[in-house]
Amino acid sequence: MPWHGARTQTGKAPGGAHPPPSPTDNPQMIKLFVGLGNPGPDYEATRHNAGFWWIDALARELKTTLVPERSYHGFVARTTVHGQSVWLLQPQTFMNLSGKSVAALARFFKILPEEILVVHDELDIAPGQVKLKRGGSHAGHNGLRDIHGQLGSPDYWRLRIGIGHPGVKGEVANWVLKKPSPEQRTLIEDCIAHSLKAYPALLAGEMDKATLLIHTTKPPRPKPPRPAED
Repeated sequence: MPWHGARTQTGKAPGGAHPPPSPTDNPQMIKLFVGLGNPGPDYEATRHNAGFWWIDALARELKTTLVPERSYHGFVARTTVHGQSVWLLQPQTFMNLSGKSVAALARFFKILPEEILVVHDELDIAPGQVKLKRGGSHAGHNGLRDIHGQLGSPDYWRLRIGIGHPGVKGEVANWVLKKPSPEQRTLIEDCIAHSLKAYPALLAGEMDKATLLIHTTKPPRPKPPRPAED
């Protein structure tokens, strides 16, 4: 896909001058939302692209549009929320080189690892479930592995979208690169919609509140009362 020079979308000043650093009045707020996936129509509907699906949904919520940006090796949107610049990013490097894209944007705009949320598919969580965490290992996820290396830190936030496990380690590569069943796709889309309710808290740096919102699911329906005995 051709790249376009929509530099105003990402805040690059005319003539290539560097922009001023982002405000840091709330250093814990999320300033960069990254969704992981693979580029191209062949991968668009596969499990490994769940992070892309989440960023697409957030872009609709924020009424912004991602555009190709060669400098950051991905699709990028920049918007302003309560006076603070916020970036959305979908790396177009293929999964294994995701860190090249994330680090390029983060370094240019002086975004710290703890101000980054990476949204990715998670084998160890069932479809329909989503978890928020900060830091930790990459657990074998190649996109996270490269982000670790490129940022030089594991101290970024992750939103882990459950895609389930095929049950056999040797089937993992095929599993993540296949489309989920219609039932699983519905579950994943439902959990994306659920977790998006937390984005205002993420933007405000209210991470405890965001975690509670994301990890709290609808309670099960109460069982109907037993009929009274005569």
